[in-house]
Amino acid sequence: MKLRRIFSLLAGIGLLVGVGLAGEAAAKTPAKQPNIVYIIADDQGWADVGYHGSDIKTPNIDALASGGMRLEQFHAQPLCTQTRAALMTGRYPYRTGMQSAVIPSNGTYGLDTDERTLPQALKDAGYYTAMVGKWHIGHADQKYWPRQRGFDYHFGAVLGEIDYFTHSAHGKTDWYRNNELVREDGYATDLMGDDAVRLIREYDGKKPMFLYLAFTAPHSPFQAPEHYQARNPQITEPTRRAYAGMITALDDQVGRVVAELKKRGMLEDTLIVYQSDNGGVRSSKFAGEADVSKLVLPASNGPYRDGKGTLYEGGTRVIALANWKGHIKPGTVNNGQMHVVDVYPTLIKLAGGSLEQPKPIDGMDMGPMLTKGVPSPRTTTIYSVEPQQAAVLKDGWKLVWRTTLPSSVELFELGKDPYEQNNLAAANPAKVAELQQLIEAEAKTAAPSKFIANAFGAMMPILFGATNLPGQEGADEHDIDAIP
Repeated sequence: MKLRRIFSLLAGIGLLVGVGLAGEAAAKTPAKQPNIVYIIADDQGWADVGYHGSDIKTPNIDALASGGMRLEQFHAQPLCTQTRAALMTGRYPYRTGMQSAVIPSNGTYGLDTDERTLPQALKDAGYYTAMVGKWHIGHADQKYWPRQRGFDYHFGAVLGEIDYFTHSAHGKTDWYRNNELVREDGYATDLMGDDAVRLIREYDGKKPMFLYLAFTAPHSPFQAPEHYQARNPQITEPTRRAYAGMITALDDQVGRVVAELKKRGMLEDTLIVYQSDNGGVRSSKFAGEADVSKLVLPASNGPYRDGKGTLYEGGTRVIALANWKGHIKPGTVNNGQMHVVDVYPTLIKLAGGSLEQPKPIDGMDMGPMLTKGVPSPRTTTIYSVEPQQAAVLKDGWKLVWRTTLPSSVELFELGKDPYEQNNLAAANPAKVAELQQLIEAEAKTAAPSKFIANAFGAMMPILFGATNLPGQEGADEHDIDAIP
């Protein structure tokens, strides 16, 4: 009898151990890889969304926000090339040489091909990768284009700014599908929405999908079909009415994408992220290549200071949200720090991919913040490090430093003064010195600015290719060796 009890006890222990090991194995089994739909707007002002109180109605974007998490302290770069480079690499733009301005239409450079991109990392994790929309991190050589940088599919523009109806810039069509020039009629925002919906409709489900949907709206030129403008009768100023129509069109396409995901039964398994690439434009010098100098600039960043192209909150704190049914608590408003470089590691980790790579990343994994509500691990955000300016936020203190003459130093306690109205630099010299030292240290590691190098290279033949002297107007070329 005793022997039987011993065997029974041992069997029970074995059963418990087996259950425990099985549970441990289940805990280590990776969760189903989510589909990822990453939507980015272009130059949409912080206040130009319904849930921030705008007079422009955005019911579809609002629905994503109310059904997910609003990221109210999400920072991007002040200009779009910079933001897109940071998104694709998880590295601050001053690491990659993309820290100055944007790639102009005549620019010949792009994001270095030895940078590991987000779609490359997700492909390695087993994803089908598709992009619809604007690229703007290299166009002059196809080696910089989306298909060469990790996307299985691309439809849209590679430049930074196009006409919404002709899909052209400076007389050249910028509209491609898989590297092949496409000529078609239609409003750019609608065509992008059509293609994104088609991709979802035709998705075969064999691999998880990463869809990067990068709208050009509402970047200048401010163009929208009349039927979109007519849905904003409350707005009478012509430029803002056109701008509002652009956002209405954008919101409609977001709604169509979500509806198609739901129709295909994919919504429950899809993480949707929405952000603007920078703040709304408040100065014509940052509006782009279209001449808007005589227009009333239409974007609003609400209470935040200034806008696109500046290092103030109006230029860098952007609309952002994340929605993932069953994983992100609906109706959450999160004020934790997050920067666009954080997207790279966050998506790769959620996808079960690897962050092992030759070049270090600046981004932090925000998955636990999104799905479990834990505090953001980020305490320092570097807005930019450039030869002429820099800004950093550390432990609640933000320094904005202009180094070109006349130089200026501004210090804000951002938690108490998010609208940057009170410069505390004179009263806190030690804090200013600390943050300047941080910036100086980062500047020593910065890659040379590709924009500055490209601009100087383009100017050299013009400035030094001929000699202008009175009475010798015909002497357009000179030979240094021939000078006696």
